[in-house]
Amino acid sequence: MSEEIKSSSPVDNDIEKNKTVAALSYAWILFLVPLLSKRHSKFAQFHAKQGLVLFIVELAAGLFMWFPFFGQLLMLALVVVSVMGIIKTLNGEWWKMPYIYDWSKKFNL
Repeated sequence: MSEEIKSSSPVDNDIEKNKTVAALSYAWILFLVPLLSKRHSKFAQFHAKQGLVLFIVELAAGLFMWFPFFGQLLMLALVVVSVMGIIKTLNGEWWKMPYIYDWSKKFNL
């Protein structure tokens, strides 16, 4: 009796090989690592582009730190979203962040 060897699809291999690097996308400016070093990986590029948009939003949100309660609440929300992105990326998910994903599609890098 022979066992069938199940071959993984190229997409699954891409995810497994690049998910740890793709997780860097949500750690502030470290989105540059997968964006520049994993140009061939659709999975890493997907998350790096979302990380780029999230980085821009975080920079803009930094202006609201002058408003004590609102600014801190906004930054806390962005940290939570970043942590969720890291967890989902490490689990190999193609998570489309609300609003962030729509903006990330506009970048052709």
